[in-house]
Amino acid sequence: MGDSGSGAGPGREYRTPQQAPSGDPERGAERDVSGSLRVSSAVGRRVLLTTVLGSAMALLDSTVVNVALPHIGLDLNADLAVLQWTVNAYMLTLAGLILLGGALGDRFGRRRVFVIGVVWFAVASLLCGLAPNAGALIASRALQGIGGALLTPGSLALIQATFHPDDRGRAVGLWSGFGGVGAAIGPFVGGWLVDGPGWRWVFFLNVPLAAVCVPVALRHVPESRDPRAHGRFDVLGAALGALALASVTYALIAAPGAGLSPAVIVPAVVGLLLGVAFVYVERARRDPMLPPDIFASRQFTAVNAVTLCVYAAFSGFFFLSVLQLQVVVGYSALAAGTALLPTTVLMLLLSARSGELGRRIGPRLPLTVGPLLCAVGMLLMTRAGVGAVYWRDVLPALLVLGLGMVTLVAPLTATVLASVEVERAGLASGINNAAARAAGLVAVAALPLLAGMGPEAYRSADRFAETFGRAMPICAGVLVLGAVVAWCMVRADVLEGPPAAPAAAGVEEGGVEEGGVVEAAEAPGEAGAGVGGEGWAEAGAGVGGEGRAGERRPCRPECAYHCGVGAPPLDPGDRPPRAPRPRR
Repeated sequence: MGDSGSGAGPGREYRTPQQAPSGDPERGAERDVSGSLRVSSAVGRRVLLTTVLGSAMALLDSTVVNVALPHIGLDLNADLAVLQWTVNAYMLTLAGLILLGGALGDRFGRRRVFVIGVVWFAVASLLCGLAPNAGALIASRALQGIGGALLTPGSLALIQATFHPDDRGRAVGLWSGFGGVGAAIGPFVGGWLVDGPGWRWVFFLNVPLAAVCVPVALRHVPESRDPRAHGRFDVLGAALGALALASVTYALIAAPGAGLSPAVIVPAVVGLLLGVAFVYVERARRDPMLPPDIFASRQFTAVNAVTLCVYAAFSGFFFLSVLQLQVVVGYSALAAGTALLPTTVLMLLLSARSGELGRRIGPRLPLTVGPLLCAVGMLLMTRAGVGAVYWRDVLPALLVLGLGMVTLVAPLTATVLASVEVERAGLASGINNAAARAAGLVAVAALPLLAGMGPEAYRSADRFAETFGRAMPICAGVLVLGAVVAWCMVRADVLEGPPAAPAAAGVEEGGVEEGGVVEAAEAPGEAGAGVGGEGWAEAGAGVGGEGRAGERRPCRPECAYHCGVGAPPLDPGDRPPRAPRPRR
């Protein structure tokens, strides 16, 4: 990870507008404190508070909304398609725009875009809570996803831009730890709100969080931007990608009710054509949002294929399991949310050890065994029917599933980042995160269709239990496919050696030991890319991260607590500093 700040040493330059001196030492946002804050300082604690609150909004939303789905359907007299769109409208805009959101922060200021994202997310949440009908709720959820795409990349970027290199690992550790706690208690809080004041308060909850986050950010968080960010934003690519996903999703969700009618066939064909157009545009642009040449790395392509499989299965499982526990088993929203806690708690407690294990034995075995364990857990979940006993029928499934997720998530993230050269590690993390969200989007749309769930299936315990029993083996089969891909295509030594030097316009396989970065570890003017850095907007070039003698200096992950239930974590990484370039 590069040293931030404009002084001596490597790293990206962060600039904070200089204002008139103030006698108040706490007014960190008015002084150039980029790369100098300490976690123990008052300003440092407030920066951490800002990033934790902002990311908590997105994390809570991804965990609590599923718990509210049965109540939303009953209150709005909605069918299963509305529940699918309630989840997918948010994931659609988030997955389609998250890379663009990082690029906007680089160009116009990370704090500025982060604050806009928080305000946008809060306003959209308020609209969700006030929605008078299903159409308004779905539209508001899509707006929420746009806000999430603006704030999600910015939280980690702000940490790297403001904290001293010696404290940055601790800051990210605190951020990820609090985020893990938030992910763990999210279903519990969501269930309590749904059973108490009602499902609308699941969305209203974000408003007070934003009311605290925004003033603290504006007063205490210094602005930062990437002085090397240039070129045009790939708005066309983002729009084509999102519209392609939207069209295919619409066709899959409409199919159970409409069959093979023009209402299904036309959007499906349009979605495929838009997908082809997206690939063409990305190949033709000088600064694409998704550089096609990054997939020249066979390891990167393979591990993203594994990601698509496992996160499609995860999203389908959690979408249907919450409905199964409430509709079939008879749990309240609070009980259903609490019942799912073991998976997240296991990830919070054991993911750091899993990452260490992956480094010692290589990622091939964890990425094979992990999905297989998850498949077993999902098959065990079919025991959770009418009259199920939690400790006998539900808990074993969730424990096995949680152990499988622990086994695979941290090594998967490390392998993604090790599959490309250092300058593209952050870009790789962003692509992998977006791919996982897109896989979840398609799974939530397609799984009810494949399992034969009709529009009113969730209103009948018997019908839903029957189709749930067909859906879980499908999820397990997708996980087995992911395990096969991992065993056949992922190298056991991908975390050990340096990558081969890339061709002039491509990237070959190999990799850094591991790590995901929020910015490139290059001085201004050098080629590079990173999450929250230039890599969001353009491909970057060259192989960096080398020492003075040309040896590879791998980056290491700073985010030890991986609670990547909905998507792999955006790991900012910790790179060894580069030696300063000689003065000319």
